[in-house]
Amino acid sequence: MSRLNRFRDLHAGERCVLVCNGPSLNRMDLAPLRGAVVIGLNKIFLGLPRFGFYPRYLVAVNPLVVEQSAAALAAMSAIRFIGARAGKFLPEDAFTHHVNLLWDPVVFSTDLTQGLREGGTVTHAALQVAFWMGFSEVVIIGMDHRYDFVGAPHETHLLEGPDRNHFSPDYFSGQRWDNPNLARSEASYAEARRVYEGAGRRIIDATVDGACTIFPKAEYHSLFQHKERLNT
Repeated sequence: MSRLNRFRDLHAGERCVLVCNGPSLNRMDLAPLRGAVVIGLNKIFLGLPRFGFYPRYLVAVNPLVVEQSAAALAAMSAIRFIGARAGKFLPEDAFTHHVNLLWDPVVFSTDLTQGLREGGTVTHAALQVAFWMGFSEVVIIGMDHRYDFVGAPHETHLLEGPDRNHFSPDYFSGQRWDNPNLARSEASYAEARRVYEGAGRRIIDATVDGACTIFPKAEYHSLFQHKERLNT
């Protein structure tokens, strides 16, 4: 039996906060997340000393990211879901679980034991992890959905100088990174929304000044004050 089965519906009916890595995080008071179930992504560890919260879970599927961050990720106490093709950099252990990647261009996997689709963005992968764990509501922050880059989508480049696309200037500075593909990401997000809403669940985008238009929007603090104001 897959080790991933232990997470199936573990958080049924609960809400989680999916923290992406955009620079908008630097404009937010993240203290309310101390009492939330947080799923962090990729190099979120770079901000934890000042963010004031700690993620219960972490998702990273890109081999470049995992290779660059293996030691830091291994030192985290978060439960980690790592793309299997990056598994050689971070072997499975009590905290680390490998997940196979699917190559179907349209699938949103509802069964983590069968794998998940990367969909051009780790955020899409994390939404599949959250679905498997049964969360009925996912609040996304830090998904700025805008990047400054040179070249074509998916090309790998060495980033010289400070990283302006993420919350930390050191995020990819002096390292290789894969150019984003916003169109593919949006198609993946649309599929994620369709599956969530079809199951009676929802995804809310509470990013400050986020450019993504796929998900319903909400003001971040209102969600934690239980005075939700959604723009559908």
